[in-house]
Amino acid sequence: MNKKIQKADTAITAWMSKYGLLLLRVSIGIVFFWFGFLKFFEGLSPAEGIAIRTIDKLAFHLFSEKVIIYGLAVWEVGIGIGLLLNVFMRITLLLLFLQMIGTFTPLFLFPSEVFHVFPYSLTLEGQYIIKNIIIISAGIVLGANIRGSKLAA
Repeated sequence: MNKKIQKADTAITAWMSKYGLLLLRVSIGIVFFWFGFLKFFEGLSPAEGIAIRTIDKLAFHLFSEKVIIYGLAVWEVGIGIGLLLNVFMRITLLLLFLQMIGTFTPLFLFPSEVFHVFPYSLTLEGQYIIKNIIIISAGIVLGANIRGSKLAA
């Protein structure tokens, strides 16, 4: 490899190593804060309807739609703040993983709403759910580094 290219490659990977976890934590924090904040305003969250129906079914219809959506909004904004400020990370990640479990339940409760053709062609709601695999992986990476350990290849 050309020495200039090798030097650039070393510098770029060193930068990635130095800032990667910070950027991952902040970017996931922004997503949670933003998506949660939208839920405080009726009709702004594209996941509002399916989220309400899912939680309503899981909670045996015990809560009003407002309690459900505001509760979810507070939960997601809380995760976002924890990630953005790097505080209470164990609790923040626990809340993140619990919320992720909930996001996958519509695949089983409402398959006709998340699949065009089961099991491979997803609706927009289904794509919105499946992308959470990345958030789960990000949470695992962040959790692996809570004690200051470094990722290994």
